[in-house]
Amino acid sequence: EDEDRDLLLQGLLEEQNYGAAAAEGTPCPSGSVARNNPAKRDCLVVAVLCFGNLINFIDWFIVPGILLDIQKYFGLSDGKTGLLQTVFTLCYMLAAPIFGYLGDRYNRKIILGAGLFFWSGVTLGSSFITESHYRIFVLSRGLVGIGSASYSTIAPTIIADLFEEGKRTTVLSIFYIFIPVGSGCGYMLAAGVAKSTGDWHWAFRVTPCMGGLALLLLILLVPHRIQRKTAVHRALSISGTILEADEKPDVHMTAKTTWCQDVGSLIKNCSFVCSSLGLTAMAFVTGALGMWMPLFLYRAQVVQGIVPPCLQESCNSSNSLIFGGITIGTGILGIIAGAEAARRLRKRNNKADPLICATSMFISALCLYIAVMVAQTSILSTFIFIAFGELFLSVNWAVVTDILLYVVTPRRQSTAIALQILVSHLLGDAGSPYLIGLISNSLQARHAPSLQWSFRSMQYSFATCAFVGVFGGGFFLLTSFYIEEDRREAQR
Repeated sequence: EDEDRDLLLQGLLEEQNYGAAAAEGTPCPSGSVARNNPAKRDCLVVAVLCFGNLINFIDWFIVPGILLDIQKYFGLSDGKTGLLQTVFTLCYMLAAPIFGYLGDRYNRKIILGAGLFFWSGVTLGSSFITESHYRIFVLSRGLVGIGSASYSTIAPTIIADLFEEGKRTTVLSIFYIFIPVGSGCGYMLAAGVAKSTGDWHWAFRVTPCMGGLALLLLILLVPHRIQRKTAVHRALSISGTILEADEKPDVHMTAKTTWCQDVGSLIKNCSFVCSSLGLTAMAFVTGALGMWMPLFLYRAQVVQGIVPPCLQESCNSSNSLIFGGITIGTGILGIIAGAEAARRLRKRNNKADPLICATSMFISALCLYIAVMVAQTSILSTFIFIAFGELFLSVNWAVVTDILLYVVTPRRQSTAIALQILVSHLLGDAGSPYLIGLISNSLQARHAPSLQWSFRSMQYSFATCAFVGVFGGGFFLLTSFYIEEDRREAQR
């Protein structure tokens, strides 16, 4: 089928069902929302997708928010505790390329709805698992990761198709703000529900209700078919620059290619590869922080004598609440600051995006190292440096996505996002929680059991994150050498 050949074919094309690489033309009129007000419909669609993204990342970070309770309930070592998040992330990353392939070729609304229903149902079921079935609990976290992968891979491409030019900039930034907001809410919701009910299982029974509401809104408000609004092939940009290719009506802008051809093209894209490795370092650090930081802060407070060791049914949840609040605040500020800095600096330097990412990674690594080292003497200083470390990490989220969207052609963007998810999680946060736990276990095994070495082992394990952050900054510097050439290639 020849897509986008001329205007006479648009009526026929609107009756076809496309994935992320849909034919260019006017929006498909089908959908539950009245089509006489497309702007209102698009805003409602974005609101539904943002709500789903919020639930997605709340579910992701429920376990770290009540980690101490779960560790006590199942009687786990640090290594086995870290395995919970590692299994989740492994399943997430392995499922992402599959959903990327499906999203480029089949109806995305159906895929999103099925994924949302699946992970919400599994989350609810996991709340009834008893202490003698730890392996089933681990399996449930892996299944939730599979459902989450459908959302993270496909939802951004729907938003990219709904809006053109500057509007995409704002809407995609809003969508990605819900990553840190959802993450922080995950800590706070889990800790708050566990504290109010006295039973951590109830933390897994809240988000399935939210997921049911999101599924209903998805069915009612998101059109069954969505087509890219612009008739010209454009490279998208979150930070405000839309790069426009030459319009050639007779060129097949969305020629069909195989998945292997798409992957081969992406591997040759040096900017995509290097920025993905930089993102991998970010994922390693955020995965370790997200899993272990509340527990690390608790152990530091025990060593300082601020709080007693947890011997009761429900443990102190204040660190999860505070860390969740820090994650939300620094996430919002970081994403906004990153997008604005990229928008302004790109006017002066075409390599601004990777340079911003490199600089922020170096600063973040330094702040996190200081935070870990001063934890034994000053909890307040630790919280301050953690906040700065997370702030500079968050600067990169929008900018890294921005780089991908303008160095990769639109017809390969779902596949590129899926591959980036696969690589960043495989080498990043899929292993970092488990690795930190293993290092902590090995250090504790060399010394007599004590509260001091329970803290020290985690402290020395966390130092690994600072060094990985420095490597991430180096990969972003490498990206700056290739980004101009790859951007021009994407426009062609």
